[in-house]
Amino acid sequence: MNYQAAMIQLPLVRECKKEPVRNPGDVARLCSDLRDLAQESFHVLALNTKHNLINRYLVSVGIADASLVHSREVFRQAIIENATAIIVTHNHPSGDTTPSAEDVRITKALISAGAILDIKVADHVIIGRPTETTPGFLSMRETGLCDFG
Repeated sequence: MNYQAAMIQLPLVRECKKEPVRNPGDVARLCSDLRDLAQESFHVLALNTKHNLINRYLVSVGIADASLVHSREVFRQAIIENATAIIVTHNHPSGDTTPSAEDVRITKALISAGAILDIKVADHVIIGRPTETTPGFLSMRETGLCDFG
């Protein structure tokens, strides 16, 4: 038999973009391109231990008022990227950032799944459009609708 050796090189450390994500305003800035979309779009920000952005990825594109989201799609890339935390975000095409009952349900399910995987769900930020009285985004962590732990 003839055996050949193959050398495979794997990076030990992935270079992060060193983009800190410390608050909902940072998320809104990084995801400002979602603000004027006509369809809901659900994204995940994968973060390292210092809450620097590793990557942002699209999970689903929905319709005008809904987006199909499942834990396996949300966490798949975060696991591959070796993320220790994620922030999920989606837009409301209406511009109104008020969370729906489905937004709350999905967030609670993702928090539970993240606890099993040891990947913390740090926040769920809803992107809308700024008005005279609102900044154009809403942090579900800050509203207290879900217990992020």
